[in-house]
Amino acid sequence: MAPLAQPVSNLIDAFSRLPGIGPKSASRLAYFLLRSDEEIALSLASALQELKAETLFCGLCHNIADKDPCAICDNEQRDRSIICVVEEPLDVQAIERTGSFQGLYHVLHGAISPVEGIGPDDLKLHELLNRLQPGRQPDDVETRELLVATNPNLEGEATAMYIARLIKPLGLRVTRLARGLPTGGDLEYADEMTLSNALAGRLEM
Repeated sequence: MAPLAQPVSNLIDAFSRLPGIGPKSASRLAYFLLRSDEEIALSLASALQELKAETLFCGLCHNIADKDPCAICDNEQRDRSIICVVEEPLDVQAIERTGSFQGLYHVLHGAISPVEGIGPDDLKLHELLNRLQPGRQPDDVETRELLVATNPNLEGEATAMYIARLIKPLGLRVTRLARGLPTGGDLEYADEMTLSNALAGRLEM
């Protein structure tokens, strides 16, 4: 078999490093770009450069943003007395699509998973505790409720229970999304109606 041209091999290797992309999918993507108009490949390259150069993490909620604070944290119309804790930025987008939540967010960037070597110190939990201290919220609004919206799987449940124990001494109300969500699922794949019902029926922890 003739060896691949090095640029093609490099692109296949780069695609293979992405989650959910196996060698065959990586090869198909590489050959698609090779055969497509130059404009498509250059547009992709430009978007990737812009992604790294012009995005950042909000200093308050740690969501992906193009400014600090992000548009949600900077919105004075949001209910600043409630913070929704999620695992990933994609979960923020999933909840926002429902239009049922008007509070603020805190993104952990993961969940506790001993199998994968992820512990509490690897998440944005220290930053969450700092936010909950008096005077740390925008406009000095006191946080009344912490809505834990981690995924309904083993890792998400372990993270939720850890947060509940961590926050209990502060005397805050800690709630959990209702069980309208399927066990073992991910928030980003839930439909708007299911998420809306889960938000409305959240439970005390």
